[in-house]
Amino acid sequence: MPPLIPIIAGFVALAAGVLILRTYGPRYRVGRLLASTPEVTVAEARSLAHGSPRYVRVRGRIDAEEEFEDDAHRPLVFRRTRLQLRRDEDWVSFEDGRERVPFVVRDGLDGIDIDDAALDVGLVVVPRESVGTAADVGDRVPPGTLPETPVRLRIEQISSVEHAIVVGVPGLDETGTPRLSAGLGRPLVLTTLEPAEAMRILTEGGRRRPLVAAACLAGGLVLILVGLVVAVIGALS
Repeated sequence: MPPLIPIIAGFVALAAGVLILRTYGPRYRVGRLLASTPEVTVAEARSLAHGSPRYVRVRGRIDAEEEFEDDAHRPLVFRRTRLQLRRDEDWVSFEDGRERVPFVVRDGLDGIDIDDAALDVGLVVVPRESVGTAADVGDRVPPGTLPETPVRLRIEQISSVEHAIVVGVPGLDETGTPRLSAGLGRPLVLTTLEPAEAMRILTEGGRRRPLVAAACLAGGLVLILVGLVVAVIGALS
């Protein structure tokens, strides 16, 4: 067997795996950053805030001097409420409201502020959702929207009784206080879930696509290795 055949097939499989993962859009990048970013302690992150920018991950419990409650009387530090229209395969927001108070992530006695204003696609929590139609929300939808268009209410919130993983760049705010924010071309990521559960949220519960992508990537590497082995054997014989 010519070694070029499995090598080419391997690269095709790798490309297919990458393309499947990219169908998740920015969520794929968030998942990769959660999995691959080096972890430091909160104390180390505070020290890094005074030096060159580095993208790091910390763990700790959420704490705030002030809180507000949700309808179940849970103490919150952040809540994002969006109304979204279904457009092809995606949900597109037409209302995006935020409620927030300053909060930190603590590890023992050490704490670091979180730049909650930078939270966007990097917020990974269990969402509360309700789906209806444009007719259910009256004139709040954009002009020209058909009454039967699917509409989703999506609420994402962070409670002060939770622990979190936060990925970002330590720096100093305008008062000289250490905080974690977006930077180096990467988003601020915050999840109150363990990495495996966070990935389930990022893939919206779908398991087939990630498995197919993993199979393509693994199969591609195996095929390339087989091709290289065949090439070496052919060169030595």
